[in-house]
Amino acid sequence: MNKTHKHFLPLMAFAVVFALQLGVGSAFAQVPGQTPGPGGPPTINPGGPGGPGGPGGPRRSNLPPIPLAEDTTHSITKHFIPSTPVKKAPDAKGFIQRWLVLDPIKKNLRGNSAITEAYLKTAFSTENFSQDYNTVPKNNSTVTVAGQELVWHALDSKTFNFNLYHFSYATNKPRAGVFFWLVTVINCTEDIKNVRLAAGVNSGGAFWLNGEQVLTIPGDKDIIVDNVASPLLTLKKGKNIVRAAILNGQGMCNFVARFIDDKDQPVKNFTISYE
Repeated sequence: MNKTHKHFLPLMAFAVVFALQLGVGSAFAQVPGQTPGPGGPPTINPGGPGGPGGPGGPRRSNLPPIPLAEDTTHSITKHFIPSTPVKKAPDAKGFIQRWLVLDPIKKNLRGNSAITEAYLKTAFSTENFSQDYNTVPKNNSTVTVAGQELVWHALDSKTFNFNLYHFSYATNKPRAGVFFWLVTVINCTEDIKNVRLAAGVNSGGAFWLNGEQVLTIPGDKDIIVDNVASPLLTLKKGKNIVRAAILNGQGMCNFVARFIDDKDQPVKNFTISYE
């Protein structure tokens, strides 16, 4: 090693230490398009190119964030509005925001991968508030399922999706290893033919229309608008009962549902009620 290198190495070491003390090193810890996660590594910006919702990424809609651990308000009105007897229209894109939702049934469910079709079938038969799938519960009524006393809540979501994680948090109920029952009423002034019930669920579940199971969504799914769709159906004149069952092992839990026509356009010429 020549004399120039011998003198140059100590100078390089000093420059690196000095730069780190000034915080220059932090510039190398954040990749463009990322934002630092709270108390942890950076998290990718979902709106960036190739990310969910970005160019080249899968079709996903922006969803409300999971409540922070230090948020202790547990307010139902943060994400929901208590339903009124006045019938409600679907939103501008046809999404159903009004549902009767039962307090979560606590289950020994450790992960979402266990939500198979067989698992769902067993849950529907053994942990059911009623085997009559056209039953519409009363708001604020109480029912016992699997030895647990649970309450029905009629709520309108403030967003196009119905976030069950936020509902459980607001009501101070379990958020993991849970099973939800939901019911809503679709009111039609005439028959609406050739429609499909389209849904996206996190993590798994099923939907019924007028007592007939029209969608089954097993496995560990993520919420994607119109991720699955039923065969062609008819919404009859008068009341149509939609029932949903949503299961969650771990993590976020929410769903979206709407009716679309045979051209995949939203159906909106109906109203929604909880009775």
